[in-house]
Amino acid sequence: MGRSTHAVVLGGGHSGMLAATALAHHADTVTVLDRDQLLLDAAAPRKGVPQARHLHVLMSGGARAIDALLPGTIDRLRGLGAHRIGVPEDVVTLSADGWQHRFPQTQFMITASRDLTDWVVRDQALRDDRVHLLQGCEIQALLGGPDRVTGVRVAVAQDGPNSTRDLPADIVVDCTGRAGRLRRWLAELGVPAVPEEIVDSGLAYATRIYEAPRGTREHFPVVNIFSDYREPVPGRSASLVPIEHGRWMISLTGTRGGRPPRDEEAFDAFARTLRDPLISRLMAVARPLTEVRGSSTAANRRLYCERATAWPAGLVVLGDALVAFNPVYGTGMSSAARSALVLAHALDDTGIDEGCARRAQQAIGEVVDDPWVMATTQDICYPDVRTTVVDPRLVRRTPEADRASRYFGRMALRHPVVNEALTDVITLSAPMRDLGAPHVAAALDGVGARPELTGPPLRPAEIALLEGALVPTDRP
Repeated sequence: MGRSTHAVVLGGGHSGMLAATALAHHADTVTVLDRDQLLLDAAAPRKGVPQARHLHVLMSGGARAIDALLPGTIDRLRGLGAHRIGVPEDVVTLSADGWQHRFPQTQFMITASRDLTDWVVRDQALRDDRVHLLQGCEIQALLGGPDRVTGVRVAVAQDGPNSTRDLPADIVVDCTGRAGRLRRWLAELGVPAVPEEIVDSGLAYATRIYEAPRGTREHFPVVNIFSDYREPVPGRSASLVPIEHGRWMISLTGTRGGRPPRDEEAFDAFARTLRDPLISRLMAVARPLTEVRGSSTAANRRLYCERATAWPAGLVVLGDALVAFNPVYGTGMSSAARSALVLAHALDDTGIDEGCARRAQQAIGEVVDDPWVMATTQDICYPDVRTTVVDPRLVRRTPEADRASRYFGRMALRHPVVNEALTDVITLSAPMRDLGAPHVAAALDGVGARPELTGPPLRPAEIALLEGALVPTDRP
């Protein structure tokens, strides 16, 4: 018999549990380390994920990846109240280029609170007897040297103060999120600095949960009012997303110089300053259930581990520890899920061998590249953005390229073929290169495009809600 193999995952959140599932088919034991004490029998907020109080969606590309790793997870989420939103049919969007027609759905998104999504994924993952969760942990260091990571040193609360454990591992996966300390840990091993890019528009969130009006709790569209990122003013946006238990989550966002307030009265006033008052009007017919909660940790940040001049065997990084997105674009959880699936495929080819981590890291870098470009191409345009970007795709854009992009964006609002192609990319169901497919290029001549919309494409029941024909709440 061969020796027993052990994998360690740093972080027990969404990314960590999916990574643990990917590893479990190839390691005899997978140990997941998390600094929080997690509630395992119900969905609950986590101290280590303050951004969970704001909007999170699973795009169809990410949802399919989760079900490939943990079959039945999306159905379970749906059974617990998550909504399946047809895209673009069940989405009302004012983009930078105008209102989008509600074409028949070609993709979908799953909407729920982050607490529910994380708990269902965690519970599904921990049903595998090979996956073990060790809580109350503080990662002290990676073990090994510049050529190979051999484990992790961890302080465990239950062991008492000033005590540490060394956990040997054949492979370590870092899923410690935005607050991760990978660069420090690598420096301590003597690994050269990993290239990093940051695009920080100063984005901040303010979010409130509402009781959805009667008649809308089972089915209501996602509503997005986006800023025009090409205007020389701070970006102000908002989204309304149906979540479990008949609730709406409404998030207001603003870039540096236009951040949303956390005061309830000012929150409502900010919503009225958006490019269209639709979300403000919907707020007026729903009952607030929570106070306004704010967050300001939404910079785009990417480590190019796949470009590192030296990379230790036995180490993989994914999720927000590798690339953290502005949450406005809704791609973070889905990118992490697709990265975990790529890790699983890489291990399927060779198992846990000396070169598997490097190969997996290269493949993960390819998975996150498209959503990174989509997010940063817009955010880099806002006033007072702070960047460390050298990627020529972002810093060497020509006026001709910008005009072509704007034309494509306007046509995607009106033409079903162009819209379907862009929807596939936005939902992480197809690569960006598919936007140049011959049938998409042919559709750009405009033949078959619908007329330009001058207002939100609302259905009769949605209009009735705004006009007061539906009862706003269950209150007498």
